[in-house]
Amino acid sequence: MRRILKKVLYTPLFLVLLLNFIAAFHAWKFTHFYEDNRHRNKRPEEMNTGEKLQIIFLGVRLSKSITSTHPDVPYETVRLLTSNGLHLEGWWMPVTNAKGAVILFHGYGGNKGSHLPEADWFRQLGYSTFMIDFRAHGNSDGSTCSIGYKEAEDVKLAWDFVASKTRQPITLWGMSMGAAAILKAVPEYHLTPQKIILESPFASLVDAVKSRMRSVHLPTVPLSQLLTFWGGTEQGFWGFSHNPEDYATQIQVPVLYMWGQQDIRVTSDETQRVFSHLATNNKKLYIFKDAGHQSFCLKDGPVWKKLTQDFMAQ
Repeated sequence: MRRILKKVLYTPLFLVLLLNFIAAFHAWKFTHFYEDNRHRNKRPEEMNTGEKLQIIFLGVRLSKSITSTHPDVPYETVRLLTSNGLHLEGWWMPVTNAKGAVILFHGYGGNKGSHLPEADWFRQLGYSTFMIDFRAHGNSDGSTCSIGYKEAEDVKLAWDFVASKTRQPITLWGMSMGAAAILKAVPEYHLTPQKIILESPFASLVDAVKSRMRSVHLPTVPLSQLLTFWGGTEQGFWGFSHNPEDYATQIQVPVLYMWGQQDIRVTSDETQRVFSHLATNNKKLYIFKDAGHQSFCLKDGPVWKKLTQDFMAQ
């Protein structure tokens, strides 16, 4: 009887420990990139069944993004230093008689070269632009990504650089993780942008993890919570506190907010939560009916350009 009782007690304990081990392993793989110039990361929806099964059992293997596209206008390559000694690479592209400056921040797994079309449009509107590779992305140092938490410091460093170059108004533009990092950085570092443009930020780190679980057809509960816990723990922060919807309550400047209705990464509910929590009364939400989690500038350029032009002219 005692042996049976031990088995009854030890079996669930073993399963709990095993589940946490698997979650810790997956969290590590999801936030640590490796160097491989020949490997192209696939989105989960691009994978076949065998590849998805491999992710489930072996974790996702992600290579560091490569900055292969460069500006076709004169630019200055800038190196910024983080508090933990990482060098971040940025491009400063000034225009003559600029109205102001726009700083652009890419998403998870991207790089500054991904959004040159957006930067080109802002320059056409008369704004100098600055683009940066987040830590562990593109030509910046590091191999560890915190999905926008520590990247908020990268936003602050970019802000400081541009503020040293111009006294004119600065606008912040961010996509996905870049948008989340902006929302965290503005109140944390007391940044004073004139305006903010947000494209498809997630509402919380738990939500961001849930989207990954859904894409490979895994149960979101309790895996999302476990990965959030271990992902933050492995990097020294409380993962459940990384919530762009909470950061939004401290944003009081004009915001243009965009989201794609076909987005399988960020849900409509997340979008409404973040947008509704923005403290500013001067905010606009535009939904691209046929777009997913992608560049709206490339997907529907005329509409995106009109939206940003009108917003910048306010």
